[in-house]
Amino acid sequence: MEMNQLRYVVALARTGNFSRAAEQCNVSQPSLSQQIQKLEDELGERLFDRMNRQTKLTSHGEALFRRAIVILEEADMAVREASEAKGLISGSCTIGILPTIAPYFLPESIVLFARKYPGVEIVVQEDTTAQLLKLLLAYEIDFAIASHPIQDRRLEIKELFAEELLLALPPGHPLTRQRTVPASALKRERLIVMRQEHCLGDQVLNFCAHRDVKPTISFRSAQLETTHALVSAGLGLSLIPAMAARIERSDALEYRSIQGPRPKRKIIALWPRQRPLGHAARAFLEIMPARFGG
Repeated sequence: MEMNQLRYVVALARTGNFSRAAEQCNVSQPSLSQQIQKLEDELGERLFDRMNRQTKLTSHGEALFRRAIVILEEADMAVREASEAKGLISGSCTIGILPTIAPYFLPESIVLFARKYPGVEIVVQEDTTAQLLKLLLAYEIDFAIASHPIQDRRLEIKELFAEELLLALPPGHPLTRQRTVPASALKRERLIVMRQEHCLGDQVLNFCAHRDVKPTISFRSAQLETTHALVSAGLGLSLIPAMAARIERSDALEYRSIQGPRPKRKIIALWPRQRPLGHAARAFLEIMPARFGG
């Protein structure tokens, strides 16, 4: 039994598909299939039920899968500890992050980290909160950067900063004549929000509910850049994270604060309690700029 074979088993169990598992493991599909067949022959047991479009673990496969996760985690921990002993001369750190944070927050952090630790590889995976939590608890990423509220006793949570959500307005909109905008003004406007799987959309709608505002939702977007374009085209207004509003762009949107308690989101880092942060992950969290706070 080889470590690679265990990695292939875990990948196939999680994806349920030979092609996706091979892609995830950076090997050819025939090679992955061959190694799993070789392992099944060695054990004398079938590990997977192979169906037309999906592959599922057998009872023997389930038992091996659970043990393989523990073995691979111990092996990865040994590699991380060896890397830490070398003072972060080499190694890697895998970060999961929300797409509404990544392009505005990560680049500067990665540049600063790379200057200090040029031998350490940073791998970034963007996904929704639900998917990031799955990746964390499967130990597929070292830590995640997301936003509250997240309540899970299996996770350690560190608050990084809070940022305001600003009202994005197209040029010439009547509300641009005001320095701050009352929340009640949103009742008369069409609102563009993120799709339901994105927590930012829920945060915006929760804010509206707390201020007794029932806006007309004109569009739901999966990308903040699409939201910007829709607002620029005059198709509605939106609440945009301050970090995204600070980025220079050609659409010349205008931004205003909401009067009263301003809508904010809290940016957090989180990781499994049973898997303490490695040296590279701790160093990355320490080096992240705080210029978005406030």
